[in-house]
Amino acid sequence: MTTIEPPKSKRKIRKEKYVAKLKEYLEEYQNILIVHVDNVGSNQMQKVRIALRGKAVVLMGKNTIIRKIVREKLPEKPQLESLLPYVFGNIGFVFTNGDLKEVRKIILDNKVPAAAKSGSVAPNEVVVPAGSTGMDPGQTAFFQALNIATKIVKGAIEIINAVTLLKVGEKVSASHVALLDKLNIRPFSYGFKVTDVYENGTVYASNILDMSQDDLLAKFFAGVSKLAAISAAVGFPTLATLPYLLGNAFRKLLAISVATDYTFEEAKKFKEYLADPSKFAVAAPAASAAAPAAAQTKKEAEKPKEEEEDEEDFGGIGGMFD
Repeated sequence: MTTIEPPKSKRKIRKEKYVAKLKEYLEEYQNILIVHVDNVGSNQMQKVRIALRGKAVVLMGKNTIIRKIVREKLPEKPQLESLLPYVFGNIGFVFTNGDLKEVRKIILDNKVPAAAKSGSVAPNEVVVPAGSTGMDPGQTAFFQALNIATKIVKGAIEIINAVTLLKVGEKVSASHVALLDKLNIRPFSYGFKVTDVYENGTVYASNILDMSQDDLLAKFFAGVSKLAAISAAVGFPTLATLPYLLGNAFRKLLAISVATDYTFEEAKKFKEYLADPSKFAVAAPAASAAAPAAAQTKKEAEKPKEEEEDEEDFGGIGGMFD
């Protein structure tokens, strides 16, 4: 007797397709940009997908399913475990094998302006510019309630000075929304927010992609310097302290060689200098000879001028007595 399975629901079919796609992407791609998609509409998301076509793919989904699939893949790719702490909130994955910096730029460039909503948190500073508002004088009290200085010019309200209405992180109130609507200002822009990057098993903050090669080298060598200082202080030899240890050992050997009859090839030159100090002053005679010559030249250059001045003075005096 054959049993007939009930047809799968559309929801279950979509879930199976999503699971298969996520597994495929985790196998195919080595790098993942972790993005937060708060206040991002479906139309904007579609534009981002189109902009990334050929360079990366965007995959959204429920966090519980993502965690479940990642854990199932751990026996094959244990490095995926570093992703799990970042699967929270309204997130998505952008899979790519291309240039991470280029893909991130494409994502961040796709933003759309949006009006302020009461109760939301300002993602950026909002400044109301100075100038005419086009509003009639009957609405002056509205600006006074928000402590915005105004004046009436040609029958319209004019804001005297630019005003910082909202700072980053401040909550938007109904008054803020009403004012911005009246001034037709859409102060915010929303889009994908790239927070972290998964690259070959390592997760790091996305702003590291903004660092240049020189910045990375400078940070690396600063770390090496600190490591060398710590190693030297505690007397623990490392590759970073090797040049210092060799240099210090050579100075001690040189000091012993100078103080005793023991010598070695590198110490001979130093001993010769100590045995004949005049070798230190080889360049001194040339310098000392050059100094009088320069002084004599200067004196000769000044002498004719003095003589000419004397002749002119005596000539003048002689003319008076003549």
